[in-house]
Amino acid sequence: MEIKSVFKDNERIPKKYTCDGQNINPPLEFTNIPYGTKSLTIFVEGPDHPEKSRVHWVVWNIPPEKIQVSEKFSPISSMQGINGFGRNSYDGPCPQSGNHKYVFKAFALNTLLNLPSNSRKKDVEMAMQGHILDKTTLTGIYSREN
Repeated sequence: MEIKSVFKDNERIPKKYTCDGQNINPPLEFTNIPYGTKSLTIFVEGPDHPEKSRVHWVVWNIPPEKIQVSEKFSPISSMQGINGFGRNSYDGPCPQSGNHKYVFKAFALNTLLNLPSNSRKKDVEMAMQGHILDKTTLTGIYSREN
């Protein structure tokens, strides 16, 4: 499985998708989804956060036939969980200083996850155990302009 967006792996995330822009999720496209996939899950994390890895987005139960997640994704048949900012939404990169990495992780699952919308990444990870058919990552870089 592969994930593509408006930026390539280890390239700069456009400002539009950060707290300095519109703070909306970038469009994502999934290819080579494995046979038997029942749902897709996405986590976006900022591992360079000074205290610990910051979770920017948690989405699960994306239908596998929806190979594109558009900007301003509004889950109809999927679920968004609580991110590291305490919200059921995408919160884009917003580093205090320096270049930071942001990792978009996608998982192909052989099941749908029966979780409430107040679930956090750790809850989704536990529910995914034993159901991951494939996974992929896309890493973006962002730094604030002075």
